[in-house]
Amino acid sequence: MVFDETDKKLIVELQKDLPLVSRPYAVLGERVGLSEAEVLERVTSWQESGALRRVGAALRHRAVGFVANAMIVWRVPEARIGDVGELLASLPEVTHCYERDMLPEWPYNLYTMIHAKTEDECRSLAVKLSEMTGVDDYDVLSSYAELKKSSMRYFVE
Repeated sequence: MVFDETDKKLIVELQKDLPLVSRPYAVLGERVGLSEAEVLERVTSWQESGALRRVGAALRHRAVGFVANAMIVWRVPEARIGDVGELLASLPEVTHCYERDMLPEWPYNLYTMIHAKTEDECRSLAVKLSEMTGVDDYDVLSSYAELKKSSMRYFVE
């Protein structure tokens, strides 16, 4: 895919923190000389072409009081992985949900990230999610530090 100069400017803006306003793409458009609709049109076309996989946001969860965090790893029967994954991903308590291949030494194929105020809340939420899905083969992996989140940067000097 070939990017023109406006595309490159927009990509640079998309790599920064989004403005905390109700219409962040309108603000990005103003910065690069496009309307909000034009920004959304370009982002959509990049996504449809495969040039852009996703636009994500990172919440500094510890800064807002969610200091207990856990990755719940699930062993889900292959025939149910889509349904279980869609259900878990739809829940507001789950911030990340993705499928991975099982390995002989690590038999989990679905991963969900949750955040709470205490470890007990994380464990209680894991039980609740297990009951909702009917999947009882899981493990709760607590995290004790927030690692630096960063992404690739394109078209920067």
